[in-house]
Parts: sequence; structure tokens; C-alpha cells
Amino acid sequence: MPSTKPIPASLEPLVGYFQQLESRATVSELQRRLDGLDIQMQELEHLAIFDDAVYRRNLVFECDWAEVLLICGKSGQRSPIHNHAGSTCGFKVLEGTGVETVFDVSPCGQVVANSSNEMPPGYVCASQDADIHQVSNLQADDQSLITLHIYSPPLRRMDMYSITGGSVEKYTPTNFEHTGGSGI
Repeated sequence: MPSTKPIPASLEPLVGYFQQLESRATVSELQRRLDGLDIQMQELEHLAIFDDAVYRRNLVFECDWAEVLLICGKSGQRSPIHNHAGSTCGFKVLEGTGVETVFDVSPCGQVVANSSNEMPPGYVCASQDADIHQVSNLQADDQSLITLHIYSPPLRRMDMYSITGGSVEKYTPTNFEHTGGSGI
């Protein structure tokens, strides 16, 4: 069901594009739209909600073919090592500097880190399907990481990996929606 909550004016063109989709967005299209997105953190401050234990996925907008999330992480928090199992993912760093680590599957079936790169504010990344990565906040204790993530279609299940091996687990991420007028 499409979201009917008001959104910041700077996100309206992006949301309008998603509302017209009849299939998932491409990596290049998400990359292009996020590169051109001029949004200030103050427009989304009321959605920048953190959790002391884990990174938090705050829902901004959702429709049949896309969801937009503000993902907030405190120092030391990170996503699980995961793929995007049937979704195209794009994100833009809004605040802080994150680290993305990209993984490959080794011949014995374990994941191994292939590369890591710092992601300063304004950094944009897009991938899809079987691409395996982890996003981390490795900054000092008082530094937050806030990213605007887009999944097309909405990401409901993904594969989660461990660097210590074992079987690949199915992971169902939790999105926190703002209700009762507390969010957009």
C-alpha cells in the first residue's frame, strides 16, 4: 500500500518517480537520482532516530516498487553482511563518514572481504541482487552515521552471511514507521 505521509519538498521528485514505477528501478537510475538529490539533514532531523543496540531503519516512504529509509547508526554499529536478494539498492551518506566493505564468496563457501572504502557525506552507492556488503560506522564514539537508502522493490528478505562461515541465513529487516504524527 502506498504511503500517504507528507514528505520533504526535496524528496518529492524522487517519490514521484517511484510512484510511477511498474517494475524495479535500475542501479544506474538510482545512482543518477541520488547523485542529483539535494537534501539537507534538517529536513529529515525528526526521522533521525537511533537505537543503542543496533543500527535503525526509519521508514520515510513506501509504495509497491520502492521504499525510502533513513538509516541511523551510532559509533561501532553496522549492518549485517548481506545481499539485496531481488532488490536494487542505492544510498547517499547524509551525515558522518561510513565504511562499506564488499565481500565475495570463497571457493569453500565462506565470505571474504574484497575491499573497504570510506564514504564521506554526499557519497552515493548503488548495487543489486547478489552483491554482498556491510555498512559500518567506525567513527569516534560521539559521531553518528545517517544514510538515505532506497530499495526497489522494498527489501523484505535478504541473505545474511558470517565471516566465520556456517550456513547463509534469511534475514528480515525491521523498518520503524512513524505514527501518531511523530514522523512524516
